[in-house]
Amino acid sequence: MKIKLLFICCTFGLAQASIAQDTLKLSITEAEKLFVINNYQLLLAKYEIEQAKADVITAKLFDNPEITHENLLYNHETKRFLETSYATGQFNTQVSQLFKLAGKRNKSIQLANTAVKLEEFEYFDLMRTLRYQLRSTFFKLHTAQQSAKIYGSQGKALEQLLKASDKQLSLGNIANKDIIRIKSLLYSLQAEYHQINTEIDELSAELKLLTQVNSNTIIETVVIDEQQAKPSPLAYTLLLDSAKTNRIDLKSAQTAITYAQQNLKLQKANAIPDVQLSLVYDLKGSYPEKYTGIGISIPIPLFNRNQGEIKKAKIAIEAQQTVYNQVENTLSNEVFKALQNIQRIESLFAGRDQEFNQDYQKLIDEVTNNFAKRNISLLEFLDFYESYKESVLQFNQLQYERINAKEEINFVTGTSIFK
Repeated sequence: MKIKLLFICCTFGLAQASIAQDTLKLSITEAEKLFVINNYQLLLAKYEIEQAKADVITAKLFDNPEITHENLLYNHETKRFLETSYATGQFNTQVSQLFKLAGKRNKSIQLANTAVKLEEFEYFDLMRTLRYQLRSTFFKLHTAQQSAKIYGSQGKALEQLLKASDKQLSLGNIANKDIIRIKSLLYSLQAEYHQINTEIDELSAELKLLTQVNSNTIIETVVIDEQQAKPSPLAYTLLLDSAKTNRIDLKSAQTAITYAQQNLKLQKANAIPDVQLSLVYDLKGSYPEKYTGIGISIPIPLFNRNQGEIKKAKIAIEAQQTVYNQVENTLSNEVFKALQNIQRIESLFAGRDQEFNQDYQKLIDEVTNNFAKRNISLLEFLDFYESYKESVLQFNQLQYERINAKEEINFVTGTSIFK
């Protein structure tokens, strides 16, 4: 009874789990909206921007004044503690304020504002990278789902053919070796179907992570107008200019140079000593009694003139210039590679008969019927079937590569040339 009860509970639990799974039909536009609103990496990057803005507030603040008070602890003549009266007490009070020279405060504010720009550039470059990852994953998932439909329909057709062939085997109209060949094709198809479903699960998980869709939701991609028009000819120089104008990582590298230059100015300013002014009141410890004085304190830059930090700031400028050159060189290579890729794919796509798949589908239906009627041999049937599957899968892959090549152009130029 316990085993039966456990079995019933497990069955009920699985049924509930299957019911709880919702199917979400998702277009690329809807996926991007979810991505911008919900992506955790973007949210964390926004927090870093806010932290950088808080540093600007800190840079704008003036140093607090300091107060120092010294009091007589114990008067051995009167045998009293902490006396402050003029007759028997003594105390000394001092108020001081530090004044930064050489524009240190303004230079610190400028440096903090540049740091905010760097964080904002990091945010937008992260968005550019993740958006490309999102769109590439979305279209790859769509391709896999379309291919899975082919495997599913072919699998069902082969199962029906196998049932019909079993009947023919019992009547002696077909050889057993032909049944084995059909089963072999079916098992191979099922294994490939399992592999592509595994790929779909992995891509779906990645897409859910990017958009924060519930993990137990089944995503069904929706793509409108797959047969996109051939893009206008693209010129390398125009794409490169667009990339240099719009690429956030290049702007970030340029701003990093500015940050290093501003930091050098600040470090040079730090070599100039700051002045501290103070106001002193002493009850009886100085001449005359009830002494009031004003003081000034300034370090003598004899040994420490901030030489180390100044040298580091100079090296940082050279390093950031090298980073900028590297980013610029990488950018030009990425643009050239993406342009070659899209030209090659468009040339391949243009040379393909767009009606080929439909004609092949009609042909395979006729081949299946003719094989069932024993008008063609098993070898011919299997050859047609395998060729049809490979043709459809290759076309789906070409569709994905064509879309992804356009996405890559958008990614490397930092624009939306293709929508």
